[in-house]
Order: sequence, then C-alpha cells, then structure tokens
Amino acid sequence: MKKLLCLLLFLITISINFAQDNIQSPATFLGYEIGSQFTRHADVINYFNHLAKNSDLVSYQIYGKTNERRPLTYGIITSPENQKNIENIRIDHLKNAGMLEGNSNPEIAIVWLSYNVHGNEASSTEAAMQTMYQLITEKQEWLKNTVVIIDPCVNPDGRDRYVNWYNQIKATPFNTDQNATEHHEPWPGGRPNHYLFDLNRDWAWATQIESSERLKIYNQWMPHVHVDFHEQGINEPYYFAPAAEPFHEVITPWQKEFQTQIGKNHATYFDKAGWLYFTKESFDLLYPSYGDTYPTFMGAIGMTYEQAGHGRAGLGIQTDQGYVLTLKERALHHTTTGLSTIEISSKNAIKLNTEFKKFFTNSEVKYKSYILNGETDHIESLIKLLNKHEIKYGYTNSNKINGFNFRENKQGIINANGAIVINTDQPKAKMIKVLFEPDTRLSDSLTYDITAWNIPHAYGLEAVASTTLTSVNSDTEKKIITNKTAASGAGYIAKWNSMRDAAFLTDLLRQDIRVRFSEKDFTNHDKKFKKGSLIITKSDNKRIKNYDSLMVKIANTHQRELHIAPSGFATKGVDFGSSHIKLVNKHKIAVLKGKHTSSLNYGEIWHFFEQQLAYPITSIDTEYFKDVDLHRYNILIIPDGSYKEFLNGKTLEKLKKWIHNGGKIIAIKDALKVFANRNDFGLTSNKSKNKKKDYIGNLIPYDKRERDQVKSFITGSIFKTKVDTSHPMAFGYQDTYFSLKLGKESYSLLQEGYNIAYMKEPISVSGFAGKSATDGLENSLVFGEVTIGNGAIIYMVDNPLFRSFWESGKLFFTNALFFTNANTFNSY
Repeated sequence: MKKLLCLLLFLITISINFAQDNIQSPATFLGYEIGSQFTRHADVINYFNHLAKNSDLVSYQIYGKTNERRPLTYGIITSPENQKNIENIRIDHLKNAGMLEGNSNPEIAIVWLSYNVHGNEASSTEAAMQTMYQLITEKQEWLKNTVVIIDPCVNPDGRDRYVNWYNQIKATPFNTDQNATEHHEPWPGGRPNHYLFDLNRDWAWATQIESSERLKIYNQWMPHVHVDFHEQGINEPYYFAPAAEPFHEVITPWQKEFQTQIGKNHATYFDKAGWLYFTKESFDLLYPSYGDTYPTFMGAIGMTYEQAGHGRAGLGIQTDQGYVLTLKERALHHTTTGLSTIEISSKNAIKLNTEFKKFFTNSEVKYKSYILNGETDHIESLIKLLNKHEIKYGYTNSNKINGFNFRENKQGIINANGAIVINTDQPKAKMIKVLFEPDTRLSDSLTYDITAWNIPHAYGLEAVASTTLTSVNSDTEKKIITNKTAASGAGYIAKWNSMRDAAFLTDLLRQDIRVRFSEKDFTNHDKKFKKGSLIITKSDNKRIKNYDSLMVKIANTHQRELHIAPSGFATKGVDFGSSHIKLVNKHKIAVLKGKHTSSLNYGEIWHFFEQQLAYPITSIDTEYFKDVDLHRYNILIIPDGSYKEFLNGKTLEKLKKWIHNGGKIIAIKDALKVFANRNDFGLTSNKSKNKKKDYIGNLIPYDKRERDQVKSFITGSIFKTKVDTSHPMAFGYQDTYFSLKLGKESYSLLQEGYNIAYMKEPISVSGFAGKSATDGLENSLVFGEVTIGNGAIIYMVDNPLFRSFWESGKLFFTNALFFTNANTFNSY
C-alpha cells in the first residue's frame, strides 16, 4: 500500500512537471516576438487559455461579453496551494474588511492588473501576456502569499478596432515617419468601446456593459492593489506612482505612502535599464470614476501607469526628441512595472491586509446619513446604481429630517417619509461620501477631470446630508403594476416625469400607437394631471386591432400605471380635443457623426437611443452629409464638435431652408458655435461683464502661466439654473435644475426665442469655477429654442447626456425630441 501511494505521488509530480514543461512563451505560441506585431483579441484569449490549461498556477474565466460579443475575461494566478483554497482566501479577505461577517487574519496580498481600457493604448495587452508568462515561470515565489488577478483587455471592441485597422494599413517594415498613414487613426479611433464611451471614466457610473460586468467580479475580490495600464503622448517617457495633487480627502496616509514605495521599486528597475520616467505630475486622484480612483476609494492602492505611445505610435515612431519609440519597448516597460508591483505587494502582504482593514473603519466620516426623496422612478434608478456597487440602503418613516439641504445649498429640512437612506455605518462609507458629498474639497484646482458629480443633483432628487445616523427599515415591498383594459372608456392617461416614461412612449410609437401630450395641467375624472401627461385615445387608434389589450400589455411591461379616462371631457382644464393636447410625432431622426463631431458625444447619443429609448436613428457621416436629402428626416441632432470649416456657406443655407420648412435641429455644446452671432439663428455669444483685464499677460512669469489660467476654467461644476416649466421641453421638471457645466462657453439670453433653462446670476453649488469664467455666465442660456419658419433649433449649451450619468438631464433631451415644435403632424 505504501509503495502504491509513493508511486501515485511520483506520477502526480511527473504530470505536474510535464504540464509546466508544456507552457509556451508568447513568442512560441503566437509565432512572433511580443512587440513585433499587434495581437488580435481572439489570439490573446487563446494564449491565456493555453496557460490555464497547462499550469496549476492559473485559472481563467469569462465574466461577460461586449456589445460586439467579444469575451471579457480574467485570470487568477497564485500558488497551487492557494488555488486549491482560493474561495476561502477570498472570503477571509472580505471578512477582514467587514464586508462579510466573521473574523479573519489574512496574510495574502491581492493584486489586480487591468490592461487596455483604452483600445488604442494597445501595448499593455501585449505586456499582459508576457507578464503572465514570466510570473508563472520565473516568479512563483511571490505567488505563495499573493493572488494576482489579470484582466488582459478591459476594452476588447476598442482594441480590435485599432489593431485590425493598424494591421490592415501598416507598412512592411513599419514606417517611423510621423506623417505615415499608420500613425493617423481615422475617426473615431480605437480609444472608446463599441458605443464610443471612455471606459476609464465609467467605473463609478457603470453605464457600459464592460463596466457593470467587471464590477460584479471586482466586488467579489476588492483587491489591495489595482493598476490601470495606459499610454500617453509619444514624447512623454513613462509615468508611475505616486500620483499628483489633488488627492481626495478620503485617501489615507498609508495609501499615499505605499504608492511612493511602489514608485521607488519601479525606479530601481528603470534606473538600472536607463529608462526615463516621471511621477507626481498630471494624473491626480479626485474624480471617482477612473481605474485608479475608484479602487482607491474602495480601499485599494489604485494607480495609473502611462507609457509613451498611444494610437499614434504603431510598431514604431520617430519622436520629436530624435529617437524611435517601438512597441517592443513599450510592452517591456509595462511588463516591468507589472512585475514590480506584484513584487513589492508580496513583500508587504501583511501590512496591506492590516491597512486595508483600517480603511473600512469609518467613524471619522462627517455625514452619517444621506436621505433622498423624489419621484419613484428616479429613486429606482439610484437603487440600480447602489446595487452595482453593493452599497447598502434602507428606508425611513420619519416625516422630517434636518441636515444639509442639497437643493437649497444650506442647512434645511426634507420631507423624508418613505425616503431612501444611505447610512455610512457600513464598510463602503468612504465611497458613499465621495459619491454623495455636497461639495468635494479641492487641495489643488488644477485637476485632470470634472470636480463635481454628486448623486442627488445627478439624479434630480431632494436630499439632505445628516450628521446624525438615521434609523432605517428594510427594503419596502415593491408594488407590481397590473393594468386593466377599459373598452368603454375614451382612452388612457399616463404620467410624464422620468426616462421610464420616455421608454414607454417610444415603445408605443414603435408599435404605431398614436399618443398625445398635454401642454396644460388638467383634471380628468377628478384626478389631476400635470403638463406633459401622455394621453392615448381610442379615437386616435381605431385602426389598431386589440388596441386596449395591446395598451395594457405595453404598460405592464414598462410598469407604467394607466389611468382610465371614462370621457374626454375634463373636470377642470383642457379636454382631449383641445389644441393644447398635441399629437406626438413618430419622428425620423438623423444624427451627424464622423470627422468634426465629438466621438464621445456621438456615442452618448447613440447609446441613449439604442439602450435607453430603444428608438431608431439614422447616423449620417460628415463625409457625405452635404449630399443627403434632409427632407427625409424631421430632426437632425448635431453633437458637440468643431464645425467651423464644415457647416458654412451652402451647407448652412441648406440647413436654414430645411428648418424653415419644418425641420428641427438639436445642437449640443460646441455645435452652437456654428449658429452663434449669425443672422436668422437667434443666438449670440455672451461677453464677460468684466471687460477690464486683471493683468498684462506678458508680465506673468513663465512658471506661473498655467496656474494663472485656472481662474478662467470651469472644470465640471454644478450650477443652479432657473427653468420655464411652462415650455414643453421642461415638462416633468421643477422650476430649478442643477446643470453640470463643463466649460466657460456662454450665450446671451434669447431675444426672439424661448429661454427654457437659464442663469440670471451664476450660482455654482459644487465643483471648481474660476472667477473670470463665471463673470461671463450672468444672464446666460443653458437650454433654449428658436423657431425659424415652421421649424426650430434647440440649443443645449450644456450636454445633458454627458457620460450618460447625469440622469436628471435626460428628460430635457427627450422632451426636445418629442414635445418641442409639435405644431405640425408628421404622417405615420
């Protein structure tokens, strides 16, 4: 028996060694050296599967699929002993942070490496393969006390867009001339995902499938260290931690300190190899939706590593500094920092666990509760976000709660009965503070991204932040709406104040059901209805078979409550046949895309229509736009962009004629510049009230110029605006709207049009806004409409679809589509 046991152990050892011997290097498996070609995503997947099949140090799994059906994957790399006990390791880690009940004293470091979030920053996925190979063949010692999670490509759709383009057009051998075709990507480039979103700005909002699927796995692991691998301009060397100011105030001294330790460890390798690098510049830790900040606010040491290159570099490019930067070098640098990160984490595994536990003690957080109330649909949208981040919440029965009132921007009271409550006596309190705090404290006004994002304003909710912990009830029972048909009635009425109502409307339109909306408040059958309420009458839909049952089916699907109208005769206000009860047109909508347009804003619009409204659009490229017959469309959306050289002369006259004949343009952000200060478009740029210069520019010292310019910046600040609630574009809104302003662009109040949302005095309630920038915002437009003949232009100075997270602005956009300029009926 003993001999048999020894034989079995011998055979197992032989089989393990044989499997390890079967592990191929990336070069052997792919047939080329890392850095000599760009690897297609499918081949990256094949290589990781090869490693998992042939090494007991690796497990490899799919966590989702992209919009283009490419797999999203991650590998877990650790010692064979840890692999056998991996679930217990994960559970003990979560217990250590208080996310699961029970005590633990773990000593294993968890390191997560994320590659290629920007598709055309493609050297990092090449490095991921090499890093994995070296880790399991040369660095097994580190894996005894470290679990390494590798996501080889966060953005497969963007990466393949770039790689496939580059592989099609590159010269052989590659051309290093900066003017060569292979160094100039066509629009939209490989940086964004399928819907042209920047996934590195989507961690907190999780509007994209890649982000929401990744968060499920991230929350299962909550790593101690997270690295996001990037590339920057071709003339920069390499950037690694520590980060630049401003640091968000929730970041602990240990998080800052260990970033420095990691940076110094990298520096030893870079110095030895003679590679240049820089630290503490450009890349700060403030905005919560990055791949470095989100993990940081979840307790990790979150970092960005930036290698020179980006989409311009290709396989090799001549830099302005006189040397050739190659993909081989770029991949080698990323491999070095990846391995260095694992090394220093392994050496500090016990300390990482100790400090991680400390991060989740939250007694010092100022606000103990955030209490939010408002429309049920808005609350449910917020709950979806909280669930994605596994943030706990409850409900209160208190009638009134005192605290900092977000809407009033001062201490005040909220009607809290049935309100949702997010308390900070839970592990993720610091992330809650970051997302909900009234105004983020800035240690430095020079920052990489927006400086305001708080949830109550983003979701259009009444809210207070209380320094006293609010008692909560468990989840309330969700009401299931089950509508019934009313064959004898005049029709149905439905409310209008949320995007769920908008999705219900577009579903009705897609199924050829005619819908009306009311421009006036009214009472029907003793029930009051506000402006914008949807009215679906029997008389409009006589041609629809099974009209009543179809209406109920659609309403039940969307969980919209239908109010039965026994008669079209109003108890008070307008009747169904009034001229103020207008038909909603089933518009044919075109959207401009391509060169000159902002790919990000076009992507926001595209995603909005396909994933939120489920309403068809026709995208028209700028390459052939001038030859398109616009009379086939009712609406043209012009995204943010630079159109000075494109929309001028005959093209602008063509647009004016089309509008005059009944067309409608929705212009967003910088697209307004095309129409400003011209005859017949009704839009004028605002001039600063402070005409006197504060300084003589050429007397400002060289090293003070950047700092001095800050006072003319608005870096994503939230402004309080006045709303004309009688205008159809404002239906569903209160008289105050909090707008996320992304720049200092300013236009005068319309003289001949409708000022739908506007500022008399610029009041910034959150975020940084420089003094000279706000000077020009007095009496300025936010959203407006100018009628031209039978048509109109909708001006959106601020982008309500920005990154798809500013939920409170989306209904303005929907109203602009279906409710404005609704005097002419378009045939179905």
